[in-house]
Amino acid sequence: MKRKHHDSEHGHRDRWLVSYADFITLLFAFFVVLYASSQSDQKKQVQIAHSIAQAFQTLGLFPASIPSANKSAALGDSHEPAAPVDVVLGEDLSASPQVQHDLRELQAKLTGLLSNEMAEHVVAMRLGRDGLTISLREAGFYDSGSAVPHASSQATLARIATALAAEPYDLRIEGHTDNVPIHTAQFASNWELSTARATEMAKLLIVEHGIAPGRLSAAGYAQYHPVAGNDTAEGRGENRRVDIIVLPRISVLPAKQRAQQPIS
Repeated sequence: MKRKHHDSEHGHRDRWLVSYADFITLLFAFFVVLYASSQSDQKKQVQIAHSIAQAFQTLGLFPASIPSANKSAALGDSHEPAAPVDVVLGEDLSASPQVQHDLRELQAKLTGLLSNEMAEHVVAMRLGRDGLTISLREAGFYDSGSAVPHASSQATLARIATALAAEPYDLRIEGHTDNVPIHTAQFASNWELSTARATEMAKLLIVEHGIAPGRLSAAGYAQYHPVAGNDTAEGRGENRRVDIIVLPRISVLPAKQRAQQPIS
């Protein structure tokens, strides 16, 4: 009887092991839940960061320093493969070597087509971070105070439009003026004139030359984005212009790619 009493006391002393095991199990479950929550939040943060970066790049506020094919990896999401560059619609592709090659080839082609106009300083081109800018100066394309290109410039515009129509990239049309105020029956300010010139150019490219409307945008900047000083007649002449900017972005698939897309 005495030995049984000793065994009973030994069993009571070991009961703490049961509580300890329960505590360890609960602690393990707690950390598993924390880990799962942190992984879920991280994925959401990656998705939010990618969406914000894409929106700001579309507005031109963030430079595109990461090729679209590597963006997911750079943001920490290496599990989802990026889409091919040539079908990422609306994506800023300025870091793509292929896009840079395309824009340089287009610049060389237009330089040959517009050699006379460039020699006469009524057309200028530059390739920069925003894309390829084709500047059409007022002296060669517009009468003073008019938003409609004059008849003698139509052949030049047709050559430009034909070259642009063969490219898949988006186009932004910008109207610019000098700082001399305008107030006519048609236009109350340089804002109205610059905007009208941009929209008329967009309309011409769509109606007369068949460029898809989804590729185009238009804006007027009045005198607030000069490329030269307004203190000389020559500088003011350079500032009075319409810029056609070939953007490193695609919003409309070329016909060849559309044909390859599955029909849903």
